[in-house]
Amino acid sequence: MSDDDSDELEEEENLFRLGEYEGERNEAGERHGFGKAILPNGDKYEGQYEYGKRHGQGIYKFKNGCQYIGQYQENKKHGHGVFFYADGSKYEGNWVNDERQGFGVYKYANQDTYKGQWFAGQRHGRGTYYYAETGSKYVGTWIYGQQQGTGELIHQKHRYQGKFMGKNPVGPGKYIFDIGCEQHGEYEFKPKGEVGEGEDEEIAKPLDPRWKAKNITPLTFYIPPLYEVPLPTEPQTSEASENVPLTNEGKATKENKAREDQEALNNEDSKKDE
Repeated sequence: MSDDDSDELEEEENLFRLGEYEGERNEAGERHGFGKAILPNGDKYEGQYEYGKRHGQGIYKFKNGCQYIGQYQENKKHGHGVFFYADGSKYEGNWVNDERQGFGVYKYANQDTYKGQWFAGQRHGRGTYYYAETGSKYVGTWIYGQQQGTGELIHQKHRYQGKFMGKNPVGPGKYIFDIGCEQHGEYEFKPKGEVGEGEDEEIAKPLDPRWKAKNITPLTFYIPPLYEVPLPTEPQTSEASENVPLTNEGKATKENKAREDQEALNNEDSKKDE
């Protein structure tokens, strides 16, 4: 997987090396309008410029095979864009200041797919992760790239509903089986393996979640809880060409767009479960 941004950071290092350029300029001689550039390291850019910087729609081709097609704002990926990574993975969605932020879809090299919210380059907020090898999926909250908070792990013939922390289920929850029943219980953490002589049982071994079943009941009606993840700062979602503060009407429009993305995600998950 390539969501460590190493390929994207390489672009940042080349901002101030001019290389070859063919295209429009303004009266001050700055790159301005449409142009094509070949950077000294072999990277190529074709698209819009404004006052000497990549600004607007463009295509950036890295020498290592990566490629970005999308919007720029002052030399940074900003707005909607698609990034093709050298290992075959792909991200399509919103960018803010060169980082994945807002709603986006990431298809990994192993064919796993994440569809949902991003913040500061990491999965953060509500999202669904599809496991290609098993056909399972996780629907729930993410905090800085980790499954954390209320969620649902859905398999082919059963599902688990509860809370998660660092990919592991924690605390009370329930398994729902297709045969028409639920098993309620709680996940408790136990040390993995045997504890050696002289070792402290609490810290010597990593912890492993163990399911403790309590009772079995008929199916009950389930209403998914609201997934609200606090962000350290308000994420920016302005388009690359917008440089003025949003009006109240503009803010409402973008809030509606985000809500529509969430509803579309929920509807798609519901159809696949039927």
